[in-house]
Amino acid sequence: MQIQVETDSNIEGSAAMIAHVTGVMERALSRTSDRITTVSVHLRDENSDKKGGIDDIRCLIEAALDGYRPIAVTEHAATWEQALTGAAGKLADSIESTIRRLRAQERARTDPPLSGVMREEES
Repeated sequence: MQIQVETDSNIEGSAAMIAHVTGVMERALSRTSDRITTVSVHLRDENSDKKGGIDDIRCLIEAALDGYRPIAVTEHAATWEQALTGAAGKLADSIESTIRRLRAQERARTDPPLSGVMREEES
């Protein structure tokens, strides 16, 4: 799983911050990391021109799942740490829900698996 971190000009993307973001994401997605190819974390101060405000930091996280469309979540908070933690939790829940739904769909299939069809055609 590759993790990319992007910040706007109002949030300093230091090495320590990137390490923190990476650690939070690895812990939050540890149970499903084998199904995730890329995670993009975007942190933005939405009203930086006003210098302050409640819940003005936005964290948008997008995860690309192997063989499925990307999943994106957003969280607003007073600090980037709070926004990151909230969004990481939402993303983990969303990915786990998606995987459960895909497994249920696979179990409910009534058509034969492709490997069985190939063997019949070869005979």
